[in-house]
Amino acid sequence: MPSARLKIRRGGAVDAPSWSIFDLPFELGESVLDGLRRIQKLHDPSLGFRFSCINANACKECMVLVDGRVSYTCTARLEAREMTLEPLANKTLHRDLVTEIAPPDERLHSS
Repeated sequence: MPSARLKIRRGGAVDAPSWSIFDLPFELGESVLDGLRRIQKLHDPSLGFRFSCINANACKECMVLVDGRVSYTCTARLEAREMTLEPLANKTLHRDLVTEIAPPDERLHSS
């Protein structure tokens, strides 16, 4: 079974970034999102990332940088090599791979 090494940028907007590395066996065809979900479930429940695959209206939530290129984690495939995952650089960072995705005028506001 092949194994991917996921190097994931961690931290929040004010924290100095750090990196976590996970070696992850996978089956051919599995997505990066499959790998992130497995890491969160089995290795590190604190890992922050977004996805909403069951809601077609919320697509694009899983967008991150994979090896420096904007990618959807649901369509990017795991590969038997080191893969670097980082949050989108042009969005407000909340934590780990979680960035603000809604434009300011579309966000829910409480009064």
